[in-house]
Amino acid sequence: MQRNEKAQDSATGGVRRDAAVGANPARDKPWIFRTYAGHSTAAASNALYRTNLSKGQTGLSVAFDLPTQTGYDSDHALAKGEVGKVGVPICHLGDMRALFDGIPLGEMNTSMTINATAAWLLALYIALADEQGAPRGKLQGTTQNDIIKEYLSRGTYVFPPAPSMRLTKDVILFTTKEMPKWNPMNVCSYHLQEAGATPVQEIAFALATAIGVLDAVKASSQCADEEFGDVVGRISFFVNAGLRFVTEICKMRAFTELWDEITRERYGVRDPKQRLFRYGVQVNSLGLTEQQPENNVARILLEMLAVTLSKDARARAVQLPAWNEALGLPRPWDQQWSLRMQQILAYETDLLDYRDIFDGSPVIAAKVAELKAAAREELNHIEALGGTVAAVESGYLKQQLVESNSRRVEAIERGEQTVVGVNRFTETEPSPLAQAAGAVITVTSEAEAEQIARLSAWRENRDARAVAAALEGLSKAAKSGANIMPPSIACAKAGVTTGEWGAALRAAFGEYRAPTGVGTAMRNDAQGLDEIRAEVDRVSKKLGRRLKLLVGKPGLDGHSNGAEQIAARARDAGMEVVYDGIRLTADAIAAAACDKNVHVVGLSILSGSHLPLVHEVMARLKDNGAAGVPVVVGGIIPPQDARALKDAGVAEIYTPKDFALNRIMADLVRIVEAAADRGK
Repeated sequence: MQRNEKAQDSATGGVRRDAAVGANPARDKPWIFRTYAGHSTAAASNALYRTNLSKGQTGLSVAFDLPTQTGYDSDHALAKGEVGKVGVPICHLGDMRALFDGIPLGEMNTSMTINATAAWLLALYIALADEQGAPRGKLQGTTQNDIIKEYLSRGTYVFPPAPSMRLTKDVILFTTKEMPKWNPMNVCSYHLQEAGATPVQEIAFALATAIGVLDAVKASSQCADEEFGDVVGRISFFVNAGLRFVTEICKMRAFTELWDEITRERYGVRDPKQRLFRYGVQVNSLGLTEQQPENNVARILLEMLAVTLSKDARARAVQLPAWNEALGLPRPWDQQWSLRMQQILAYETDLLDYRDIFDGSPVIAAKVAELKAAAREELNHIEALGGTVAAVESGYLKQQLVESNSRRVEAIERGEQTVVGVNRFTETEPSPLAQAAGAVITVTSEAEAEQIARLSAWRENRDARAVAAALEGLSKAAKSGANIMPPSIACAKAGVTTGEWGAALRAAFGEYRAPTGVGTAMRNDAQGLDEIRAEVDRVSKKLGRRLKLLVGKPGLDGHSNGAEQIAARARDAGMEVVYDGIRLTADAIAAAACDKNVHVVGLSILSGSHLPLVHEVMARLKDNGAAGVPVVVGGIIPPQDARALKDAGVAEIYTPKDFALNRIMADLVRIVEAAADRGK
């Protein structure tokens, strides 16, 4: 980065603009440039990383596949169809070696989006760094390690909240002592906004999570008072930036001021540097549209400005999605486009030459004060409930997100919130970008088979006794309360796999199913449903009982926002709804469809694994004598896959362009009535 800055000075003839009013004494350092990447295999992801680094990317952000995120090996039954789809599969130290081949960890800043299995992936990273001879004290980067938001939005939790918080604490205490440049936790409000959080909820829920974690560290008595400031100073945040441009700027200033206030007043941190609100950002993916996808370029740029314009609340690391992520997995060229946006802003504009340009603005100050007051009120309410863990277990936080997301979806449907190309200005020319051959990357089924073959070979070639001894040490630590990191590193070096590590901790801690946030009572304030309710009543009378919908999420995909909104709208439309949350097997979905005697099954799959998972669910329905129950599917589904699913008997396909939920409800009524007529 320093070389780039020197080149910039040379390119401008060494002329500085610091004499301008409000200019910095020295140009502000650019943030870390990242793209969120990983797919197929460790070797393929490594090639992508090295290419991006050669183009001026200054840090890595690793996306792991769903089996890795949930503690399964690639050959586990639940991993079928999921391997390499939304990230890179990492089953053991050999995969980690391949992922970072030719990349010296002692010189890299690596962000790993990993939560339930954060301790394990960090252990593999440390084991590899030890092999490379990189001192642990030099390792720089971040483990997201925020389990609370997994219960609320992304769904890759494994263990109950209390042992999950213990694992988070263990990582924090270990890295504070041995890896002082590492950020052990990225309190992640990004996925809260993706799940529908308002700016106030995003601020309050994220800060409540940070408070819960810091309180757990203090209560452990494993951190000396003089070391606690270091713990606070290494906590970072990962936020979302939406399109409400001014509000997002103010949100970040409010975040910054509230964090300084909390760390000073609640925890007595005196060093201002340790109280800094340090955050990275990925801008909003929820707002990316399948319709007129080229519009996403403007959206991404504006959202980036919201987290970079205000110097006092500027992100220190930025990763941007690609314009076509609503269509599928972006290509290297698409990621390059997003990287170049960051570089143009940092190196071609004068943004970094000036102090904070919003200081003294009464409009900004008023909005910041409004957000802070509302966030404090919400924080006090969460505290009264018993803190963030209690608020998760009671279902309060999840319910709040489902309700706020419902209001957002309804506002778009009614046209109260404009989305260009979706509910206004829909007339369009064909997009040459979206229609180009190979507009997105498709992960082949061969990649999964090859990964499983490598995993089998790894197991055959390791020392079985060393593996057994390491796993015994891990189990003892889990049960005794000892820090989980040292035995996890020992497991990594012995050749233990992700699934074996996960199984050992599942045996010690148990598993958990979080509240869905979808109640059974019909909302009284739902609007525009009279006609749909009348149709539901009519067809229900024809059926002889209330029309019943099962909403299922097969596989490991935990992104439940769409499923929740379908379930909530169907409930409000007068249907009886069966929704048991995420990560269900095909057998469980088929059994529930038969036991509950449902009229239609709706499957939500956003991981790209729709083809194998839908086929498996339909096969299990047939095995259970329910082949006549119609199936509808929602997800990011390319046209060719949609045709294949229709040919296989799926009644209807919905993708992100289908934002009008009432129309989907009408479709469900029509599909059920047609199936009933055929069965007479």
